[in-house]
This record gives sequence, structure tokens and C-alpha cells, in this order.
Amino acid sequence: MKRFSVILFLFFFVQLSAQKANNNFPQPTQSQLQWHEMEFYLFTHFGPNTFTDKEWGTGNETEDAFNPTQLDCKQWCRVAKEAGAKGIIITAKHHDGFCLWPSKYSTHTVRESKWKNGKGDVLKELSDACKEYGLKFGVYISPWDRNHPKYGTAEYNDVFINMMKELFSNYGPITELWWDGANGEGPNGKKQAYDWHRFERTVHELSPNTVVFSDIGPDIRWVGNENGIAGKTNWNLLDTAGFSRGLGAPPNDTLREGNVNGKNWIPAECDVSIRPGWFYHANEDEKVKSAEQLFDLYLKSVGRGANLLLNVPPDRRGLINEKDAASLIGFKKLRDENFKNNLLKRAMEIDKSHKSLDGKTEIVRMLILKEPIKINCLVLKEPIQNGQLIKNVDIILSNHGTEQKKISITTIGRKRIISFPTEEVSEISFIITHAKAKPQFGEIAGYLMDEKLIEQERFLWTSDRI
Repeated sequence: MKRFSVILFLFFFVQLSAQKANNNFPQPTQSQLQWHEMEFYLFTHFGPNTFTDKEWGTGNETEDAFNPTQLDCKQWCRVAKEAGAKGIIITAKHHDGFCLWPSKYSTHTVRESKWKNGKGDVLKELSDACKEYGLKFGVYISPWDRNHPKYGTAEYNDVFINMMKELFSNYGPITELWWDGANGEGPNGKKQAYDWHRFERTVHELSPNTVVFSDIGPDIRWVGNENGIAGKTNWNLLDTAGFSRGLGAPPNDTLREGNVNGKNWIPAECDVSIRPGWFYHANEDEKVKSAEQLFDLYLKSVGRGANLLLNVPPDRRGLINEKDAASLIGFKKLRDENFKNNLLKRAMEIDKSHKSLDGKTEIVRMLILKEPIKINCLVLKEPIQNGQLIKNVDIILSNHGTEQKKISITTIGRKRIISFPTEEVSEISFIITHAKAKPQFGEIAGYLMDEKLIEQERFLWTSDRI
């Protein structure tokens, strides 16, 4: 039986400091820190595609196709709130060019539709509802426009900027602005040369606290897939020099994992739909992801230091469908039930650092329990306001000095959720084996989750029971 020596029980610890001691490393802005704390929020793809059963509209759909007979944005917010989501991002303008607000810079908007006799404004209703329910409000606006006659000319950049000015002036505050990098042909058969630098400058001037999403930020990056899954190694850092949005973006594996020595703090957002498609289609009502599937996505997004943006498309009535709502409420129940009892809350800490065999200083934090417990989930946090510094951590699960299992992970970031087959333990050691600089641990929690929900990650098991 392999046993720890008494010396290993006297592990070091570096006390947490509120001061930023690592100013040479990228750190998040206050707006980015607030974004990190959101964790989970909803995407709502809504527009003519909802009524034509398309995913990408052609731009020549009649405005009257858009006619939600029972639109109730308060219902969207009630469902979001009950699901524990912190906000809603709506597709104000998708690639078809149809505007869900009566823009002065387009003739393809809700104003030209029969919905509410042309007096409706989806963005107004949703932004007001979000304020009422205490939710953050975000806007997706595609620069690609398959309807606008000026698309493909220099004048269209002015159109797009004026549309953004309308959004910030009439519907703010906007927490997140979502830019799709798609760039196809417009009605004149031409593609647009987007003036991204001007777009960024405009947003910063209009709303400096808004975080902007795209392939390369500047504030949040795409995770490189639409499956809602971040990399097991996930750096909040990204190098953007030489890359552009859309086809010129970094490789998907780079977007998924970030850059270990990246120069910019651009964390990953995991977008995924609760249905096979992004817009509502009645034939997908029986294909809505279950509460258990959503919980698994939570572990693989938020649980890897990213944020989860879950698309829940309103149906043709203008309501979040009952099938989707049921899964969302079930998802919230699973999170509440499985993360309600922190088994390590009263553990005694013994913290130390020591020299490893290769001469490096290892930062160690050890938790000792009064009596053995069964556990299968650990939640680690890093104080990211000081940057992301931890590269590798070994986690040793022991029972009365006998090592039961060793788990090796890479990054932690804002939150790392690690699940494993249930073990009975009386001690848990966390050894930071590699870090960029003097690293710090944040909160550590432990849970006994429902075994059926455990993420089947293939950790590096370096030792087993003997």
C-alpha cells in the first residue's frame, strides 16, 4: 500500500492576495470580469427564418412573413430567470438583413411587416423585459446583409455603423455585442469589405463597457465549434496579430484552447443550440436537448473556464416553446441539486510549498477532513483578476494517508469542474507543478454528484489502488 509520509502532510501554501502582483501578464478588464461571472445565458435566434423554416434566409423574403401572433418577451425572460440564465442575446439582424427593430437605414424591417401593423419593435420589448427581470441584454447583428442594396459598396459600412448607433441609443445598455464573421454576396452579387477597425472604434465610443464577441474578439472569442464545448486546456489568452474575422480567423483548435502565452485577454464563449437548428422548426420539437445533456454541456463549457451561450429559439407564436422550457427548468434543478452541498466547506487546510526533484518550487494546498467522505466532483477557481497563471495541477485523493487516485489537469481559469468515479477520501492534495509566475488558488469545493451525470473525461490517471 502506497502511503504518504508525514512530510507530505505539511504542504506549503501561498496566501491569497487581493493585490495584482503579476502585471506583466494579460489581465481582464472590469467589463470582462463581469462577463466571466455571468457563466450561462441565452441566445435567441428569431426572425423570418422562424416562419420560413430556413436557417439562412436569402434576403428576398416578404416582410409579412414575420408575424408572431403572441409575442411575449416577458415570457422569454421568465423562462430565462427560472433556468438561472443571466441574460439574453437576440439576433437583431441575421444574414437575411431583416431588422427586428424599425431601423431608419433599411426597408426590410418589422416596420414593413403586418405584425402589429408595422408598429412593433422586438428589441424594445425585449430590452424592457430584460430590465424588468434583472437580466443582461445583448445583441447579435450580422454585418452580412443579403437584402440591403448598398451591401458590397463602401457606403454599406456607414449603414452598418448607423444601425449600431441606433441599437446603443435606443435599446441600451447592451452588455454584449455579437458579430458574426460571415461574409457572403449581397443582392448585387458583391461581397463587402468590412471596416472592422471603424466598427470597433464606434462601439468603444458609444458604449465602452460593452464586450464584443467575434472570432478574434476584441473582448470575447468564439470557441471554435458550435457544440458548446471548450478545450480541457483553455487559456483566456489569444494572439490576434495576422488574423481576421471569418475565413481569416485562427485555427479552430487554437480558438478552442487559446494561446498559453497570448498577448490579449480574450476568453472563450461556447455557443450551442438546444435544438439541432438555430431557428425554431416544429419538426424539431422532439429533438430538444434533455436536462441531462445540458448539464453535460455545462460541465464542458463553464466547467472548463468558458461561458455557455445556449440558443433557445422562440417559436412562431413568439414564445419559448414548452419543450425547451421544460428542459431548461430541469437543467436548473440538476445544477441546484448537485452543487448545493460543498463537502469541503469545513475541511482543515495545510498549505505549503516545497522543492520538487527537478528543483522547481511546487505550490501545494492540502485539505484534511475530520472523517472520510464520498466525493466525485471538485470545483477549482483561480483569481483571474490577477491573470491566468496555472499551467498544470496534480490532484491526489487519499484515504488515511493511502493514495487512492491521482488526477492531472492543465488550466483552471475562472472555474474548473473536475468529475471522476466516486472515491472515499479523507485528504485531498492540490499540487501546482507548473505556473507562469507565483500562482494562487481561489475557492475549492467538492461534491457528490449523481453518478449518471459524471462527465466521462479521460484524465491522466497516474496511479491506482494497489
